[in-house]
Amino acid sequence: MNTIDTFQNRLDKALRIRNMKPVELHEKTGLSESLISKYLSGNAVARQRKIDLLADTLNVNPVWLLGYDVSIDRNADIKTDELGNSVVSIDLLGTIKAGYDWIANEEKIGTIDIPAELAKTGDFFALKVKGDSMADAILEGDIVIIKKQNDCESGQIAAVIINGDEVTIKRVKKTDSGIILQALNNKYEPQLFTYEEMKTIPVEIIGILKRQQREW
Repeated sequence: MNTIDTFQNRLDKALRIRNMKPVELHEKTGLSESLISKYLSGNAVARQRKIDLLADTLNVNPVWLLGYDVSIDRNADIKTDELGNSVVSIDLLGTIKAGYDWIANEEKIGTIDIPAELAKTGDFFALKVKGDSMADAILEGDIVIIKKQNDCESGQIAAVIINGDEVTIKRVKKTDSGIILQALNNKYEPQLFTYEEMKTIPVEIIGILKRQQREW
């Protein structure tokens, strides 16, 4: 499931479809007019609780409101799993090697379900791990759920593209001069990149690990 629009545009479209003015949205939700104005100007994106509030008030699918390629109808693209929990399907893309020498195939090979509440917090994709550099925490065959973003906090596990096409998943440690890609399996040496090398090689963070799934 991909994003095809912005929260800003979708909120504006929902207001027009529901024939509602921003001041009415303020009155119905209790959100300040200045905050709604920031949403509509693209200067802010609502957090999860406010997304739910806005979607309820406008009677639209909260996942649609975030810009995803889904129906505007409430719950049209939200399914339930065998336990009755709300889930959303996201794309499963090729494989990602937990090592340094795998060229990732980014073609879609299927979909997997993640909790709808998690899907509301950003744009996600899934990858299947190949290799053992993150063992024993992340094993070969595990599916990792990645939240798309171009930076991470020091210490987070992230998906990183090296040299335009080589993808790896590692713990990222930041230093004053650059970053260290650290394996959890101690038989793998860390990779160090200066900030200048990150630009010239390049080395690009494409998302952070939010959860993983394992088939037993």
